[in-house]
Order: sequence, then C-alpha cells, then structure tokens
Amino acid sequence: MRFLDVAKVYAQSGAGGNGCIAFRREKFIEYGGPYGGDGGRGGDVIAEAVENLNTLIDYRFQQHVKARSGEGGKGKVMTGANGPDHIMKVPVGTQIYEEDGETLIVDMATPGMRYRLLKGGNGGFGNHHFKSATNQAPDFALPGQPAEEKTFILKLKLIADAGLIGMPNAGKSTILSRVSAARPKIADYPFTTLEPQLGVVKIDETDFVLADLPGLIEGAHEGVGLGDRFLGHAERCASILHLIDGTGDAIAKTYKTIRAELEAYGHGLAEKNEIVALNKVDAIPEKDLAKRRAALEKACGHKVYVISGVSGEGINTVLRAMAKEITQRRLYRAERAELGRAAPLPRTRSERQSANFNAPVVPKERLQDVIKNARPATAVKPATKVIAPPKPKAAPKSKGRPKGNAKVKTKLVKAKVKVRTGKAKAKPRTLSKTRARAQKQKRR
Repeated sequence: MRFLDVAKVYAQSGAGGNGCIAFRREKFIEYGGPYGGDGGRGGDVIAEAVENLNTLIDYRFQQHVKARSGEGGKGKVMTGANGPDHIMKVPVGTQIYEEDGETLIVDMATPGMRYRLLKGGNGGFGNHHFKSATNQAPDFALPGQPAEEKTFILKLKLIADAGLIGMPNAGKSTILSRVSAARPKIADYPFTTLEPQLGVVKIDETDFVLADLPGLIEGAHEGVGLGDRFLGHAERCASILHLIDGTGDAIAKTYKTIRAELEAYGHGLAEKNEIVALNKVDAIPEKDLAKRRAALEKACGHKVYVISGVSGEGINTVLRAMAKEITQRRLYRAERAELGRAAPLPRTRSERQSANFNAPVVPKERLQDVIKNARPATAVKPATKVIAPPKPKAAPKSKGRPKGNAKVKTKLVKAKVKVRTGKAKAKPRTLSKTRARAQKQKRR
C-alpha cells in the first residue's frame, strides 16, 4: 500500500427535503383540510478516526464526498425520510484544515473520535404545519435548506512513541529492521527511505512504536532534498533518537546541522527529549572512537550512546533509555486524563445534598497555582452589630428580719439583647372585621 500523508477533499452535505402541499379529499369528509407533511433532513459529513488505517491513499482516488439529501414530504401528513450521514474514515493522527491549509479545524488524535464537518439542511414544513384558526386552508409550503459545501486539506501525522532522525545513510533503516519486524528498504546510497516507516519495538516489559523518518540535509527547511515534509510525523513522539554516522567526517558539524534544521522547522520539535547515538562503531578503530565520542558529547552537551546496527552493540541500552521516557510520558498523560475527567454524579441523598454543581472542575495543578497566586484574605466586617447585654441587677437587701419562715423573694431581671440589623421591623398584621368582632365579643 502506498503511503500518502496529504490529501485534498471536496465535501458536500445533504440538502433538506421540500415540504408537501396536499389536502384531504375523502367521501363524507366535507372539510378535509391541509394534509401535506414536512421534508426530511439532509445527511451530515462526519470525520471518524479509526485504528486500522495508516495512510490517506483512499482519498487519492475519492476526492469528492457527498451525503444524501432528505426526501420531500408526502400526503397524509407523512414526513420524508432523512438522508444518511456520510462517514469519512481517516487514520488516527489526521489533522483537518481549511482550504488554505493553515487554519486547523480539528485534530483527530484519539481512536474512535468523531467530528461533524458539514451539517445537513433541515427539511421544509408542509402546509399542514401552517394550519390555524385564521388560516384553515394554507396552500403553500417551505422548501428545504440548501446543502453546505467546502474543501478540506487532510494532513496525517503518525502516532509514534519515538522517532529516528539523522542525515541520509546514517543507518536509521538498519536500526529499525534490527529492533522490530519492519522490513524497510536498505541500500548503500543516500535517500533510500522516501516515506516514513513504522515498527513495533519490545524491550523488557514495554512496547512502543518507532518511526523511521527520511534523512535531513542542510537547507531542508527551505526545500532542499526531501525538505521538512516528514518532520511533522515526529511532533507527536515522546523522544527522538538522533543517529550520527560515526564513520563520517566532522561529526560535531553534522549534529549541529540537524539541530539547526529542527529549530528552523519549529512546532516544538527542538524542545523534545533527544537521545544521541553514535552509529556504525563496528567500523571505527578503538583509538578514534573515544575522540569522536568526546567531540560529539561536547557538541550536544549530554551523554552519547555508542551503538552498531549491524552487530547489535549497545542497542538494548538505547532502547531502555527510550522506553523510560515513553513510560513517563504515558503516566503523565494518564494523570492528565484522570484530572480532566468529570466528577461522578451523586447517587445517595447525602451526596446530592453535599454536591455543588455550580463549582467548576479545576485540575489539581491549576488549583495549586490559583492558591499560590491568591491574595491574603481581608477581614470581613460582620453584617450585624451586637450590643453586649447589661449586667443583671442584684436583689434588694431586706431592712429587717423576715417574718416567720417567709423567704425573701428576689426579682430576676432578664437581660435584653439588642441587635441592630439593616432590615426594617415587620408591621403588625391587621385583623379582618369578622375576626376583630369575634375577639371583642369574647372579651365581654
């Protein structure tokens, strides 16, 4: 199957069906009235990401996509049939752009994801819809809404966990055939790989997808060689394996050239985690190997692995380093997905009473940033002013002895608490005349 990562498609949704003008004419029914039904709705154009595709070659031969229109309304107040939707199946990782190729509409990065590109037209109303007391015999109906049409640009960016980049003839295809079951073309001349190749790699208990990208040369961002057309497939990779041909001259210059092309391409590719490996060490003398490795470490500023695609030396060490980065990224994505998941709906009565449905769902990371940047809370003044109650008065002292066994009665003064609020006092409720008369008689 030929690999194709860019396609241009003309799409058109279905138009709505026209409303029907009809009247009921039956024996013994003198005033039948309007009897026309509504038109059916036109079909939508929907894009769906599927996992069993890895190329856009289907749209090389099918450049026009059209959904069916809805049927017109019929008599007996029958609504026309709706037009079926047209499903555009695209590989996972496809980006859909406007006709200019720069305005992104949707990124189909999740398997099973669906997105409506064009909406079908609504059906027109029949004359039965306009029946009323003042218009008992409408003789008109509405036509269906017209279809939508647009041209889209489809661009595929492969979903790979790691990518192989480097100069032409650096041994990328040999490495891919060594670590996976893929069988790319291998030859002793540059630009052997003309399109990306994918392979599944298994190391210890980790499986990941490795993509072999065509070689880059100086000036690729300006269109030299194959250009930077295939660098978009490395944008979704968790790590990049940068291969350097150890048998070539000016190893440090070769590394800086590729890095300059990545920075010129942009899209965050230069900031990705990079693993640098010196390939073809089986053909380098031991006395020169240490010098070349030291020069490359000085140019890149971090550790350089020494491997050989032919003998397999050092390949497992590099794969374990890549698997570590890929595992960390998978865990990070899983945490982000867990944080972005909606809170479960309350089931019990206590959960419903304690749930606050108006509160927004904020991820923990953003919530911590909001707490750090929040200003210290100021003291809130109470809405009401409470006056302390007066102290109770002491019981009066008796001037003489109490008579007999009589006890001194003390009067307890209840403290009255005055609360000042901003609300006005409620007016006393007025009684009706009947109730007031009844209370007056009761007092007598």
